[in-house]
Amino acid sequence: MEWTPEAEAAVKNVPFFVRKKVKAAIEKEAADAGKSRITPAEVEATRKRFLAGRDEEITGFQVEICFGPSGCLNRAHPGDRLVKAIEVLLKEADLRAFLESCVKGPLKYHHQFRVALAECPNACSQPQIKDIGIIGACRPQVTREDCTLCQACVSACREDAVRLDDTEEKPAIDFTRCLSCGKCIAVCPTGTLASGETGFRVQLGGKLGRHPHLAVELPGIYTEAQVLRIVSDCMALYKEKSRRGERFGEVLSDEDLNRLVEKHAGKNNS
Repeated sequence: MEWTPEAEAAVKNVPFFVRKKVKAAIEKEAADAGKSRITPAEVEATRKRFLAGRDEEITGFQVEICFGPSGCLNRAHPGDRLVKAIEVLLKEADLRAFLESCVKGPLKYHHQFRVALAECPNACSQPQIKDIGIIGACRPQVTREDCTLCQACVSACREDAVRLDDTEEKPAIDFTRCLSCGKCIAVCPTGTLASGETGFRVQLGGKLGRHPHLAVELPGIYTEAQVLRIVSDCMALYKEKSRRGERFGEVLSDEDLNRLVEKHAGKNNS
């Protein structure tokens, strides 16, 4: 479907958190009408219809994933299966009914509980500003294979977490800097660096708005099953503490975070 420059500019005025859905709706309506070109007129007509009926569109939650499953070269750990499992869990939580019980007036998109999964630390799906953010992780480990001191791993690491000089026989990893992206593993020609622990990093309570703040990360790397248990506990906590459809970060206290860390990070070997 061809978009005119004016139409592309017009759709950028749509709030970012619904822009993808609005663009899809514009293209569908244009195709149904036999059109192959999008102009500002199509953008405005669809935008008005879409926003007028937005209450019916609200499910109570929003789950996003980055472009990793489409073949992104930065993919650290696949998350498409986990996203589907999270969607099932959130549907069972019936968040729309919960929000209807505590929100005065019509439901809006900002009331929805938001989960984002990025399959690498580049975080294209913006997990740091979502209620629950999940990031694919692949932690490197040093093997017994001989190292040629080629420095490829050092060059690949944007965090300066890999050290290798002439006095060392193998790379040394600074895990206080390492983001578990797996880039150093991918470029190692000898297998001296290999995949160690894989899974997901989990961040909680991110939000934008009048009082924005970044999500807080739970320590460690988690399996799919562990992430689902964390999401389930967060759902229970959110329903217990939310009174008017606040974002999770507004009701999540330091004590809540400490309890989640004690419960989940304690079962994690990271």
